[in-house]
Amino acid sequence: EHDSDDDSYEVLDLTEYARRHHWWNRVFGRSSGPIVEKYSVATQIVMGGVTGWCAGFLFQKVGKLAATAVGGGFLLLQIASHSGYVQVDWKRVEKDVNKAKKQLKKRANKAAPEINTLIEESTEFIKQNIVVSSGFVGGFLLGLAS
Repeated sequence: EHDSDDDSYEVLDLTEYARRHHWWNRVFGRSSGPIVEKYSVATQIVMGGVTGWCAGFLFQKVGKLAATAVGGGFLLLQIASHSGYVQVDWKRVEKDVNKAKKQLKKRANKAAPEINTLIEESTEFIKQNIVVSSGFVGGFLLGLAS
């Protein structure tokens, strides 16, 4: 009448699951990489988190500095133009910007194979070091926020 508790649980074997579900292998790969074999999960998360926080913090500071420099330069140019110190030929600026856009598009089309290779290598690294990578992303976001 009363089933034992053992009958209500199903054991999930991840190796069998990975063989049956090919997407699991594509996401996590067959081996978890060299870093996983050397350090514990907690150590990997801490290492990734600390390096991510440092990168995010530096990215935030450099980004603010760059935005201030570009915005300040544009503001000074507008003030100088309005005061009559500088005369800007906006038609020529537009022509040069369009020319630069065309050159960038040409170079981007030529660089596409190298970019795809870089993306594939980065994806493979992230798959092999998923714990460190997730710690890095979390730390990076915290670094941006601080």
